[in-house]
Parts: sequence; structure tokens; C-alpha cells
Amino acid sequence: MSQLRITVWNEGVHESTKDPAGMAEYYPEGIHGALAAGIREQLPDSTVRTALLSDPEHGLPEEVLADTDVLLWWGHKAHGQVDDAVVDRVQRHVLGGMGLLVLHSGHFSKVFTRLLGTTCSLSWRNAAERELVWTVDPTHPIAEGIPNPLVIPEQETYGEFFDIPAPDELVFISSFSGGEVFRSGVTFRRGKGRIFYFSPGDERYPVYNQPEIKRVLANGIRWAARPEVDRSIPEVSNPPRDWFLES
Repeated sequence: MSQLRITVWNEGVHESTKDPAGMAEYYPEGIHGALAAGIREQLPDSTVRTALLSDPEHGLPEEVLADTDVLLWWGHKAHGQVDDAVVDRVQRHVLGGMGLLVLHSGHFSKVFTRLLGTTCSLSWRNAAERELVWTVDPTHPIAEGIPNPLVIPEQETYGEFFDIPAPDELVFISSFSGGEVFRSGVTFRRGKGRIFYFSPGDERYPVYNQPEIKRVLANGIRWAARPEVDRSIPEVSNPPRDWFLES
């Protein structure tokens, strides 16, 4: 695979409001900085940029998306502040072949709900419970090299029912010490684009510093990237009846 161009998007609200107070200790460069550092570590030949909600056009103008093979999306408190024109743009690029990794509370983002067409609602509780991420498809490229189970000592609990369409592939299921289970790693295809949703990564815990999590995300990027695909949306065609006789 050629050198990948990756953009990490983060709303940046927790960083700007210093909530939670301890986040600056384990994410001194913000969640986007931690994600970008992990990607550079795992995919050293890639080029990685970051973008924030507060940037002009949320850091995602047309030229940035056109130069992005895979976009990572982390959001939580400011889903409604994302401009619909940017959502339209991201959706168009995903349908045209850009990969998309949606992380943790990004399940409620405009981008994800638009592409999936459901509420993407779920059950949750934030009580620092242990999460075990179980691989249910060990043959999938995203699961390569991932321990089974992957242990996250403290994490926000997500639980079913998760209101998403039936995923194209179910890669990971999580169980929590409080009893919940959750489809924590699922894939979808929309148009020419590939989407991977991965739920671990609450702002209150240093989940993105775990080497195993970095490996999952790197695997997801490799799987979602399709740099060879012509970035255009599938469109209706109207060939004449005997078009094949002209070739």
C-alpha cells in the first residue's frame, strides 16, 4: 500500500474546557494529538494531520478531504455545532471512497448518523468499569495481532441495544464488569467508502495510550484506506442499448 494520508478530527471541547481536569496529564496534546502520535508510531510511512471544530471549516475544507485517504472522527459534546455543509462534504468523500473511522461518542455525530440512517443510540454508564474487547472474527484484518480479549482496565460502559443497521462485519464485542455487552467494533460500506466504528476511548481514561488500541486503529486505517479508488460518487448512467457494440 502506498503512503497513506490520514486526518484526525477532534471537536476539542474537553481540551478547551479542561474537563476532565486530569486529561491534560495523559493527553497533553489532546485526544487528537494522542491519536496522531499513535498512528505515526504504528504507520511511520503515513502522513498525519489533525483538525479541530474551532478551525475554519472545522479543519475539513475540500482540499483537505481530497488529500485524505482515511479520516478519524472523535466527538462528544459538540455534535450539533458541526456545520451541515462540512457533514455534506465528508459524506460525499466517504461515498467517493475515503475511509472513515468513527471513535467512541462519535456514534452520535452527524456524519455517522447520516451515513447509517439510524439514531445510533445506546445504553451507557460511566463508572470506570473494566472492559474486555473480544475478537469475534479473528480472520478480519482489523483483528490482526490483537490479544483476545483486549483488556481495558477502566472505561465508560456502553451497552446494547445499539441502534445501528446490521453491520457488514462484526469484528469485536465488548463485555463490561457491570454486566453489559456491546458491539464495539463494526464495519460498514457506503458507496465506495469503508467505515469502521470502534467504541473504546472515553476522555476520562488514557485508552488511546494503550499499545493494543493503537494497533486496532492502525489496522482499521489500513483496512479502510482505498487510495487507488477514483474519488467520485457512484452516479446513474444511461448508456444506449447497443453501447457494447461500439467498443
